[in-house]
Amino acid sequence: MKGIFIVLEGPDGSGKSTMAKKIGDYYRGKGREIEFTREPGGTKISEKVRELILDNNNTEMDYRTEALLYAAARAQLVSEKIRPWLNEGKIVISERYVYSSLVYQGLGRGLGVEEVKKINDFAIAGLKPDMVLLLDVNPEKGLKRKLNIDGGDRLENEGISFHREVYEGYKKLGEIFPEIRTINAERTIDEIFIDIKEIINLL
Repeated sequence: MKGIFIVLEGPDGSGKSTMAKKIGDYYRGKGREIEFTREPGGTKISEKVRELILDNNNTEMDYRTEALLYAAARAQLVSEKIRPWLNEGKIVISERYVYSSLVYQGLGRGLGVEEVKKINDFAIAGLKPDMVLLLDVNPEKGLKRKLNIDGGDRLENEGISFHREVYEGYKKLGEIFPEIRTINAERTIDEIFIDIKEIINLL
C-alpha cells in the first residue's frame, strides 16, 4: 500500500493540531496506519533544534540562523522519520513543512522566498507532500486563540504586522503551489472537516 504524506499549514492558532487528529482518526477507521509529526521537531535532534528556535530568550537570533535551523530540523525529520514511514506504506500527517519557512522566514523575515526555498530543497532532498491543507484564519483571531492557550513562543510573540505578513504570504503560496488546497478555518470543527474529507478522498 502506498504511503501518503499530508501537510497541514496555516497561521498560528488556525487549528492544525485539531484537524491532524481528525484526519488520523478518519484514516484509522479505514484500516490505515498513521504517523503524526510536527515542525520544527519530530525527532530527538529536531526537538533540540526546536528548543533553540522557539526559546523566548533567544531574541538576538539572526534571521538567517533561524531559517537554517528550521531547514536543519526538517532535514533530520525527513531522513529519520517521514521517508521511512512512507516507504512502509503509512499515512504521515505533519503540522507544517517547507511552506511555513517560505512564509515565516522568506516573507515575514524578509529573507526572500527563493533564498529560503533553496536551502529547504537541499534539506528535503525531493520529498514533496501529496497534499497540503492550508487552514485560512484571520491572523488576529488565530493568534489570540493561540496566546490564550499557552502564552506563545518566540515567533508567536512577534508583533501583529509580522503575522499579517505571514498570512498574506500563505495566500500567495496558495496561488503558486498546486498541491495547496485552502480551507476556510473560521467555521466549526465539523464544518471544516467536511471540506477536508472531500479533499483527502481525492488522494
